[in-house]
Order: sequence, then structure tokens, then C-alpha cells
Amino acid sequence: MNFILFDAEIRDHLLPLTYTRPCAELRVGIMTIREKWEHVLDTKVSHITQDYLSRKYPLTVTDDNVIINGTLLPDPMLERQICDLSLNEALLDGDKLIAARLTGEQFHKLVNEEDIDQLQGYSYEEAYVGLERPYDIFTHNGKAIEADYERLTKGRTSEPLSDTNTIIGDRELVFLEPGARVECAILNTQNGPIYVGRDAEIMEGCIVRGPLAMCEHSVLKLGAKVYGPTTLGPYCKVGGEVNNCVFQAYSNKGHDGFMGNSVIGEWCNIGADSNTSNLKNNYAEVKLWDYVNRRFMPTGLQFCGLIMGDHSKCGINTMFNTGTVVGVSCNIYGSGFPRNYVPSFMWGGAAGTKEYRLDKAMETAGIMMQRRSVALDDVERDLLTSVFELTQAHRPTVR
Repeated sequence: MNFILFDAEIRDHLLPLTYTRPCAELRVGIMTIREKWEHVLDTKVSHITQDYLSRKYPLTVTDDNVIINGTLLPDPMLERQICDLSLNEALLDGDKLIAARLTGEQFHKLVNEEDIDQLQGYSYEEAYVGLERPYDIFTHNGKAIEADYERLTKGRTSEPLSDTNTIIGDRELVFLEPGARVECAILNTQNGPIYVGRDAEIMEGCIVRGPLAMCEHSVLKLGAKVYGPTTLGPYCKVGGEVNNCVFQAYSNKGHDGFMGNSVIGEWCNIGADSNTSNLKNNYAEVKLWDYVNRRFMPTGLQFCGLIMGDHSKCGINTMFNTGTVVGVSCNIYGSGFPRNYVPSFMWGGAAGTKEYRLDKAMETAGIMMQRRSVALDDVERDLLTSVFELTQAHRPTVR
């Protein structure tokens, strides 16, 4: 069987994070959704996604294809039901397609929005977890870390943990991959495990309360205070005070300042002493910008901080209001609070904003990526150009 993760219609509700990736490339827990499915299926998967993303995330089709909703997190029951599908069968939750097993001909009819003959649908009535809004990433992060921790550490032995550290709770719930470094830290596993990935580092003086996921080459800076559930994606560097945040990859919050209940994309940088509010002064429900409805929508949450798309940056002492959404490739600076919704490719802050020129945004992206020995290649340039063009209509309304 050939497994394919598809972007459902909910994809647009997950913007701005899905401007630059398929839904299944979102990280929640230790791994991305794609990595979870590849781990449990023990095979590589590909994506059905937007045309402009397909060059970076290519599709593989065979004569026997199982397509899976790319917003869904795997669990044992869901895995069994999907793997038990026969050709011409689909798994449904009402009108929502969970998975289907299709011939190559049926697959091409599906992607061309043609009717598929002889497809038998079966109702899936078990509970499952999926992403519907960006804030689901941090609300589901605790359970996702625990599930990934079990998958990745089962039957394995952690690298030795230095005696310079203080452990509160079960020492067996701290797992270090080869090359991980942890010295003179306080690690509390009473609320969940602490996973330190390959060549990742927890510097001296850090105070960590799990669950915490640190992916390869990520760093917790000196004296950081981290409340779980929090994830640092690959090559992220984080300091200050952090509570229930998910950093996708290659992003920095290297200095003091508070960030809570937030999702930060790739290649972002949070300036020193910047803060994100995650609770309104009147304790009211937080509303968040929704790209489909083109307005602020209720979240059902009392705690919600910052959602930031890839390649966005903010200067020192930036203050983000409760429930702020920042698009792709924004550069925010200055005193006061920027608006709660900043469209992609904007430059400025509370005093006013203007369009961030594409060539300048590319220049900044290239310099930051080069610092991590990653090239801003033609594929990435074309992708960012497509996002710039797709979001152009959003920008004139915000000044």
C-alpha cells in the first residue's frame, strides 16, 4: 500500500501556518503529523496539497493508495481501521473523509473532483484527535508529547543524565538521545516526560516542568523557565519564560520575556524582552483571526497568545496582545501593541505598517537560513513568492 496524507478543507482554518506547508507537516508533540504516521506505518508517505507547495512536497501515486486526512494524529484504533481497509473502501466521520483505499484510477478521479464509482463508505465512531484551528497545536501538545515519547523511547535506553541535575519525579521519564547535553538543571517529570533530542542542550540554571519535547539541535538558554507542555522543534533556541508553546523549527526566542499558549512557525525570531499576553485583563474568552471567515472568531479558550507564520520577526521589547495572529514574512517593531491581526508580508508596528517588499523579505530569509547552513533555494523562493501573491489582497486593508 502507498500512503498519502491529504489536506482537507480545514486547511484554510490553519492559516497562516499552512501557507508554507501541508497540514501534516505541522509539529505537535515531538514529531510532525507526517513523522508520526511514517513511524507507526513504518513507511514513507507523501502529500496531496496546494499546487504551489507540491514542488517542495511531491506526491507519489501507485495502483494501491491509502489516503489519510493529514490533520489527524494517529492512535492504535485509527491505525488498525485504516490498515484494514480494502480497495474501494472509505472511512468516514459523517461527511468528513478520514481515509480511503483507492486504485490509481480512482485516485485521479478524486483529485480531479470526479465521482468515484463503487466506493463503499464505513462510519468511524471512535474518538480521535485532529487539528482544526492553529491553537489546537498547543492544546493537544501535552497528550501528543506523551504519545510520541512512548513511540520513540519504547525498548530503548536513555543516554546517561549528569548528576549535576536535580530530578523531581520519575527519573525514568527523562530521555536523552545521543549527543544531548543537560547540566545543572531542575527537571520535574511529575506532570509529564522530558525528551531531549539528538545534540540538543539544556543549559545551566534551567527550570523545566514537563511535558517537554526538545528536537534535534534545539537549545534551552541559560536560566530558562519552561512550563509544559512545550515543544522546541529542530534547531530552535529558546530562553526566558515559556508556557505551553510549540516552536515548529529553526526559530529563536533567545532572551528574556514571556511567551504563553503560542505557536511559532519556522525561521522566526523573537526580539529580546518581547512579551506575549495569553490572558485578557477581564479574563474573557479569546477571539482569534480566522482566515476563512475574515474576522475574529471565538476560540473557547481563556488562554491564547501568539500564532506566528514562517519567516516573521519582531524587534526588542515587542508587546503582543492576547490572541494575536501574525502572517508569513512580517517584520514587526516599535513601541505599543501591534494589531491583533497582521497580514503576511507587512513591515512596521503599532505606529503603522506597510507592505514588506518581497526582495527585502527574501534577503532577510536568506541571511537567517545561511546562519544555520540552509540555502534559500529556488524551491523555497518560488514558495514564498506564491505566498506573497496569494496574500496581496489582504494587505491594503491594514495600515
